Amino acid sequence: MGSGAVGNSYEDECRRALAEEQAKSLAATDNWAHVDRGQVHQDWAVLYGEITALLDGGCPPWDQRIQELVRRHFDIACRFYVPSRQAYVGMSLFYAENEAMRAFHDSYHPDLVEFLGAAIKVFAEQGSGFAPSAGTSASA
Repeated sequence: MGSGAVGNSYEDECRRALAEEQAKSLAATDNWAHVDRGQVHQDWAVLYGEITALLDGGCPPWDQRIQELVRRHFDIACRFYVPSRQAYVGMSLFYAENEAMRAFHDSYHPDLVEFLGAAIKVFAEQGSGFAPSAGTSASA
């Protein structure tokens, strides 16, 4: 079979990783009671504004400036729990496939879901440092 089958299998693995890791984390943290969700949403709003400005400027997902912003996105996600590479890619698939998440991201920019998904895949494929940045608070 062609690469499409491999891609679908990988995406299915990422979806499974996200579901399993989130379920484990939710159970271990009383549904992420430790997370200041208001602050998370404020931080994502600022971040998404910065990403969309570069997106509108023609910056590609693999550009170092975008990858630095994706690092911030990952660090914010790590406030809930530290996802594996596969679960982080699964998160980008969830953004694209869940109607409410797509609408949330579309409110910032109509191309944000696809752009962020591509940038997250680049970030996850990079070989080094797939852990929260120093000073990032993460739990279970």
